Amino acid sequence: MKLQSAMEYLTTYGWAILIIGLVLAVLFGLVSQSAQGPAQQCILPAGFSCINYYMSQNGMLVLNLLQSTQDPVQVTAVGCNNPESVSYMAYPSSQPYFSVPVNMPIGSNSTFYIQCYSNSSAYFGNIGGIYSGYVIINYTNAYTEFPNTIYGKLVVKVTQ
Repeated sequence: MKLQSAMEYLTTYGWAILIIGLVLAVLFGLVSQSAQGPAQQCILPAGFSCINYYMSQNGMLVLNLLQSTQDPVQVTAVGCNNPESVSYMAYPSSQPYFSVPVNMPIGSNSTFYIQCYSNSSAYFGNIGGIYSGYVIINYTNAYTEFPNTIYGKLVVKVTQ
């Protein structure tokens, strides 16, 4: 009888200690994540996604874009702005890295170099700083030739 009572006592306290340990681990994870600042994110509508992206101190965003819509597209302009606006878009003739409309077959990816803006001036940030804004992409469906503009949310840390 004493052995059963001792086992119940140990089991009850064992479960309590395990639950307290899990709660502490979760709280520690949340605190350490919030101390690092917001997580980087690049959220685009269905059919497009950011494979890789980073920003330099001069506000130049390097964006590797994956196209997975139902039809091939031609990217005609790209932009990075805060607030969400089509001002300061980089068109083929205005950017040395972007000389012609970029043809993107289904499932392909391309890298774009985009100057980001914040409140109508070019963005300049410190290493470790956070840029929060929008990626704007103008494209034309290769089959229907209908133009379209999509907006995506961008949060990126300045790395170089």
